[in-house]
Amino acid sequence: MKRTRFAEPHNEGHANHERWLLTYADMITLLTAFFLMLYSMSVMSKGKFSQLATSVRSGFGGVVQGGGHILPGGKGTNPSIGMGDAQSKPYEEAMKNLDRYVEQHHLSGQITTRSDERGVVISLIADNMLFVRGQAQLGPNSREALGQVAQILKTVPNSVQIEGHTCDLPIHTAQFPSNWELSTARAGAVLRYFTEQEGLANNRFMAAGYAETHPLAPNTSETNRAHNRRVDVVILKSDAQREQEWERKGEIHRIIAPP
Repeated sequence: MKRTRFAEPHNEGHANHERWLLTYADMITLLTAFFLMLYSMSVMSKGKFSQLATSVRSGFGGVVQGGGHILPGGKGTNPSIGMGDAQSKPYEEAMKNLDRYVEQHHLSGQITTRSDERGVVISLIADNMLFVRGQAQLGPNSREALGQVAQILKTVPNSVQIEGHTCDLPIHTAQFPSNWELSTARAGAVLRYFTEQEGLANNRFMAAGYAETHPLAPNTSETNRAHNRRVDVVILKSDAQREQEWERKGEIHRIIAPP
């Protein structure tokens, strides 16, 4: 009987158990390239950083003088609107005087300063300091506070907008049918003080009443409502200052843009 011979399986060779090293090496290479890219994006030369810091600082709270030095804004809380050297010193001194007045008379929170896209905003709480509740006639305590603000306005030639604001509590009297009339009348009273009592030029000023439409805080408590009942004195940026600001933003973009 003929014996059948089965073919032996073909030997494929030894299995490669070190293939994982190729994948691991590829992963390490990719990670290295990734972190090198992040590092190169984050590195900025010392010169560029200095230019950027000067440009940003000049736009927010300080004035860059001729040699690139920074004139700080008061205690670091007083905003600036980008003035020349001749105007910056009296402006800064007047702002410091306002700081001292607020501190000496314990008016922190009642007189505040800030910057926005329009310029410098000096907020004065209406209750007790400026007006009797629901009225638009300046009270006896208002003259000293407004006099401090007037000294600041005298150091700059900028236009000034006086804004009256109220809380959301309605008013309905023969004199003030709504908060619109009350807020507008209060803005007008402060404007007249600056022009009639302090001798500031009429053509620098404008007045507006916003009623309860621009609150600083939600009208959810009497404390917040008291902060919303205020008059804002806005020292508006001039056209030249706005142009300088746009140029500064363009310079910042140029500095931080990759080469």
